[in-house]
Amino acid sequence: MLVKKAFAQINIGQEYKLGGNPITSVFSSLGEFVSHLLNPIYVIAGIIMMFLLIFGGISVIIGAGKQDSGQIEKGQKAITAAVVGFIIIVGSFFIIQLIEVITGVQILRSGL
Repeated sequence: MLVKKAFAQINIGQEYKLGGNPITSVFSSLGEFVSHLLNPIYVIAGIIMMFLLIFGGISVIIGAGKQDSGQIEKGQKAITAAVVGFIIIVGSFFIIQLIEVITGVQILRSGL
């Protein structure tokens, strides 16, 4: 067998050897792992929200120009979905901040 364990099976902080060379896990703690997952998720959610707002606004404008109530309603639903998604994302951020305060585990580490 060429590889004894898959990278996904490596325990956090534990050292393994592959062909005599040490292999260590990339993340030193669970908080660091979650931080590496959540930061890009927040960025992607923000980009999606921006596109939904732009799409919704353009749909409302085009629908108003054509006097098409269906298009206006479609745009309003897109804007509503973007705002609700934004509220959920901001709420999840504050819940994570609360968890950090209660547990003392730093989850969101900014690399800035």
